[in-house]
Amino acid sequence: MHVLILGGTTEARRLAELLHPAVRVTSSLAGRVASPRLPPGEVRVGGFGGAEGLARWLREHQVDAVIDATHPFAGTISFHAAGAAAEAHVPLLALRRPGWAPVEGDDWHPVASLEEAADRAGALGRRIFLTTGRMGLAAFAHIADAWFLVRSVDPPEPPFPPRMDVLLDRGPFTLDGEREILRRHAVDVLVTKDSGGAATSPKLTAAREAGLPVVVVRRPPVPEGVPVVAGPEEAAAWLSRR
Repeated sequence: MHVLILGGTTEARRLAELLHPAVRVTSSLAGRVASPRLPPGEVRVGGFGGAEGLARWLREHQVDAVIDATHPFAGTISFHAAGAAAEAHVPLLALRRPGWAPVEGDDWHPVASLEEAADRAGALGRRIFLTTGRMGLAAFAHIADAWFLVRSVDPPEPPFPPRMDVLLDRGPFTLDGEREILRRHAVDVLVTKDSGGAATSPKLTAAREAGLPVVVVRRPPVPEGVPVVAGPEEAAAWLSRR
């Protein structure tokens, strides 16, 4: 069996570890991170050329199943995968870690997009801890009367906010570390995507303890009709049933 994992996440790497070497695994990475953590098995980097290009790749490489284990906010590739899998008649599964949920004491402000997050954050504070990654900073570039602390794995490229410091780091993060960031930089609002998972959730606890508002960008939907599982073990079980 040849399985294509659309990866780049912790769950995708774990799934490759579960399957390899019993199953031929090809993990596809978008190439947006300079030094990614590579999974076992075959690895390809870069796009496919849309849904048509991916469908052609599936046929040429005789792929038996596709598992979309991309980041919950990598919406474009998920819809390309759905179209390609249908065209190539290859079964498709989406692997999505569960999203976060507010608890007592949280001051969450859910929004539908980064543009809406920028408007809401600018109204809530002037020292903004931005943890949405380096790819969407253009949505905040027009805000000149606030200071941003931007955390990302690789250095961001413009356009980005005019008043900004960059913190280069990669999760998992600790609660003590997140508390120290909020204190040292006098953060008064946190902006995050609902990525889910434990690796980056300590910032939510630190914000709750500090009484800070949190602007949370809701994740996009999985393409209609695509089955979804929450963990790598469930994805491996789905493959074994096939």
